[in-house]
Amino acid sequence: MDNYQTLKQHYKFTPEEEEILKTLQPKMMLVVDKFIDEFYDYIWGFGKTAQFLKNKEIIAYHKGKIRAWFLHLFCGKYDLQYFMYLYKVGEVHVKIGLPTYYVNSAFTFVRTFIIKNLEENFENKEQHLKEILAVEKIVDMNLDALTSSYREEELGKFLSLSKIEKNILIGLKKFNSYINYFLAAALAIVAFFAIGLFVYDIYLLFFSDIKIEKGILTVLGSLLVLWASIELIHEEINHLQGKGFAIGAFIMLAMAALIRKVLIYSLSSEKGEDLLIIGGVIVCLAVSYWLVGAKKKA
Repeated sequence: MDNYQTLKQHYKFTPEEEEILKTLQPKMMLVVDKFIDEFYDYIWGFGKTAQFLKNKEIIAYHKGKIRAWFLHLFCGKYDLQYFMYLYKVGEVHVKIGLPTYYVNSAFTFVRTFIIKNLEENFENKEQHLKEILAVEKIVDMNLDALTSSYREEELGKFLSLSKIEKNILIGLKKFNSYINYFLAAALAIVAFFAIGLFVYDIYLLFFSDIKIEKGILTVLGSLLVLWASIELIHEEINHLQGKGFAIGAFIMLAMAALIRKVLIYSLSSEKGEDLLIIGGVIVCLAVSYWLVGAKKKA
């Protein structure tokens, strides 16, 4: 963190704001116990917190560290030693494999908690706004310093690669991007044909001798496939924006196509064996979809 002065300059963090934060420390000491209780209620909602806080001893130790860090936000002295302390905390987070979104989400709570408590019983509005601005800056700088460990970890891994490995990695990333765009275009074509299938089934319903009940079920099946295609495109857009790959959407499309067959075959007495086979496949896909959803929530 040798560039801590640059960090403070980028945030336009002034000596006056350092003093403002120092004057807030007594007020924050009065609510620190409340902060610890609410903070732990918040992070336990992440779902996997127990993987990092495995027993009472670790929890007690962690609470002490969080308490000290919270009060240290308002120490009034933000020098190299302060930012080195934050950097080391970030290194611990990297070492234990704590996801960055846990850190970002926790800081959202910290920011909200402090500002909410500052909103109570303030007298001078102008001074109150200065306090909020100072708090916003120190919270953001803390987050920046902590997450810098993650960035340096990723950079270190990349720099440790040989030139050939770097070129292969860069090439694979570019190729992956092209494949994703190709997949998005292919899904758009699938959706286009799904619309054509839907329109064609409506045409058969009104302008052919197909039985009305079969025609309606066929239209409903086509509509289901179209809906699944649109959902798949939506998930692929999310994937292109950096979110996870939604295998569940592909399973949903396969289920929709099979359900369409079930709707059509249900009117035929000669398709009983086919219906049983398709029904079994649908059950298997439904179980797979449930497992994928359960894993995502875990």
